[in-house]
Amino acid sequence: MQSDEIIWQVINNQFCSFKAKTQTESFCRHEYNVTGQCNRQSCPLANSRYATVREHDGVIYLYMKTIERAHTPARMWERVKLSRNYETALKQIDKHLIYWPKFSIHKCKQRFTRITQYLIRMRKLKLKTAKKLVATSRKVDKREKRREAKALVAARLENAVEKELLERLKGGTYGDIYNFPQAAFEKALEHEEIESEVESEEEEPEFVEAPEDEAELSDLEDLGSDLEEIDFEEEMEEEEKEAEVVGSGSSKSGRIEIEYEYEQGPSSRQKLKS
Repeated sequence: MQSDEIIWQVINNQFCSFKAKTQTESFCRHEYNVTGQCNRQSCPLANSRYATVREHDGVIYLYMKTIERAHTPARMWERVKLSRNYETALKQIDKHLIYWPKFSIHKCKQRFTRITQYLIRMRKLKLKTAKKLVATSRKVDKREKRREAKALVAARLENAVEKELLERLKGGTYGDIYNFPQAAFEKALEHEEIESEVESEEEEPEFVEAPEDEAELSDLEDLGSDLEEIDFEEEMEEEEKEAEVVGSGSSKSGRIEIEYEYEQGPSSRQKLKS
């Protein structure tokens, strides 16, 4: 017959594979432990009547163990699925643990609340877009870089060989006998056709006759500038004649200063001294 007290004395004083000791407290790593602590009330091995709450793939279950099923370890734990509604699940725990100790009821509700909270946080984190960190190996990175460098060198070499063969083909180095892939020949022909089309598209500049309105405006501007030059020359001749007349009439005066102002572009002044 199973004796809970004897089992606890062995676990507490001698050895337990689920016990984890620290400087301040002892913890229990058993998957059915409701609190995670190593003590008489929380130990699932030293209690014939025990209840706990566990989660599998987002679904929460209530596990119950009674002494009547101690002789059948395969059917020792009774599992009850709890509702997703928080209040309904608490009522289910009260219903199935109606005559159990208050410690077991309280700890099961407490564990159910904690599991519900971290499931809600998990759903919220899945909805958010987060960066995924992927570990890389330095050896793999170096190997890939070496392969890329070799592939680049090989590609350049192939392009150089292909270009040289095409140039020899154009120059007629090998006469009339050729043995080369048809795809390369067609590619070279397409390249030459594209170059010829680009050269033909580049046209020489053309000179186009101006509209009639612009030609008339240019003629009027030229005519206006010619008239302004003729008027300016006539004014200059008249002023020079007046200056000669005034100079001959007043021979007694020693020095006469005459100031002229002409309007042609920017204003300028000239002084004639006699």
